[in-house]
Amino acid sequence: MTRTVPGRTDHVVVVGAGLSGLAATLHLLGAGRRVTLVERDVLPGGRAGLLERGGYRMDTGPTVLTMPGLADEAFAAVGENLRDRVDLIPLHPAYRALFADGSGLDVHTDAEAMEAEVERFAGAGEAAGYRRLRRWLEQLYRAQMRHFIDTNFDSPFQLLTPDLARLAALGGFGRLDARIGRHLRDERLRRVFSFQSLYAGVPPKQALAAYAVIAYMDTVAGVYFPRGGMHALPRAMADAAGRAGADLRFGQDVTRLERSGDRVTAVVTDQERIACDAVVLTPDLPVAYRLLGQVPRRPLRIRHAPSAVVLHAGTDRTWPGLAHHTLSFGAEWHGTFDQLTRTGELMSDPSLLITRPTATDPALAPPGRHLHYVLAPCPNTDIGPDAAAWGELAPRYRDSVLRELERRGLDGFADAVEEETLVTPADWTAQGHAAGTPFSAAHTFAQTGPFRPRNLVRGTENAVLAGCGTTPGVGVPTVLLSGKLAAARITGTRPAPAPRRVRTAPATRTAPDAPAPPTAPTEPTAPEGTRR
Repeated sequence: MTRTVPGRTDHVVVVGAGLSGLAATLHLLGAGRRVTLVERDVLPGGRAGLLERGGYRMDTGPTVLTMPGLADEAFAAVGENLRDRVDLIPLHPAYRALFADGSGLDVHTDAEAMEAEVERFAGAGEAAGYRRLRRWLEQLYRAQMRHFIDTNFDSPFQLLTPDLARLAALGGFGRLDARIGRHLRDERLRRVFSFQSLYAGVPPKQALAAYAVIAYMDTVAGVYFPRGGMHALPRAMADAAGRAGADLRFGQDVTRLERSGDRVTAVVTDQERIACDAVVLTPDLPVAYRLLGQVPRRPLRIRHAPSAVVLHAGTDRTWPGLAHHTLSFGAEWHGTFDQLTRTGELMSDPSLLITRPTATDPALAPPGRHLHYVLAPCPNTDIGPDAAAWGELAPRYRDSVLRELERRGLDGFADAVEEETLVTPADWTAQGHAAGTPFSAAHTFAQTGPFRPRNLVRGTENAVLAGCGTTPGVGVPTVLLSGKLAAARITGTRPAPAPRRVRTAPATRTAPDAPAPPTAPTEPTAPEGTRR
């Protein structure tokens, strides 16, 4: 029997209006709870924030939306529909992969289109391997979703289900790189289906093969972009929550929790005291534990995922070789992971994710202008340069990234920049993210499933955690699930099964009564970083 919050839970305060807090709010409302949502920023979104500058609308967090059915579950809890509020645009291709040898591959989520592309790129043998890999990814997803991802754990013994045997039979407890290598011999193709482990904080040679489920989400289930930018999703979720009766209080920073014995009785902000029966805490784990006044004991210290430097650039031109999402791989691969996760060095031969959202939604920039987000993975501050060092390092690293982009064919990039924001581990640290990383605790075996920091904290019986640091983990789909799982801890209801496939119904335009894009906030929702 899964543990739930005992006693009265009529009024719940949710701290943080990121995707996990918004999902928790909608699921709680759907279960009949009264919810007050408190957010320190002036807009919803959390990591999925918005920065407006010079007519450019910049997403400050995730740029990839997969498994939108998980967001639709949250809307459905209050009788709404995701596609009535957000215009979801499927991306074709989902990614473009460019390699150091000059070759390139468009990554399609449609099976036939991708098979043809793999055959063009690497021959018929690799196309057959792709077909086998795709079947394996689908089987892996079915084996994991219900009992390993979309579930609350109280004990490792909950792993003992028939799906555990299925996962073992599928090779899920082997190594990711080796398992993908059973299907694909071409090293470039293997990168496309294993680079995702970086964001889980584990090199492909060390990551469990079970983490290929992330590749399923990216390369099989479909990749989408909300018109208006990724921030359109949390904005629509907040609007739906408000319409369903949530009390939304933005611009308030939670300073402490009042307690009576083992129960939290009130959330205190810098402006007011809010009495409650239960609380959902979505800040990063160190902040949540500080508010609770206790840190759970663990046999091993939490290991954090690598961080990232992100350059948000508004430019007066673009480059036709860039898709909406472009993976620009360096020649080095395994050594890069060693630098990011072991030695703490900056990438000597970087692999970069370049996102061009104006390829899909030109309205995110002034007429004739373009947005480019360049994400360069880097070590977290536990093993690499600390937050203070990044103050001096940031401008030099920004210039080195621009030189690398130009060396890879984006001629004139530096001169094309009109508006920019540079975000480094120092900025992530200032936002309260442990080890200066937005990717939180790494998904090592000791930090996965029932071994990940749990969403119930011993010693406080009516507080529940949500967000990427707790169950089930990092990424937009899993963070949405974490909000649902947190709500289930309070309501005592078994969460409805997550969708096994993404719905492929045609996207509809934003409904006439959907909220208009917000005006620029009086303060930015992300660190301003380095300005041009």
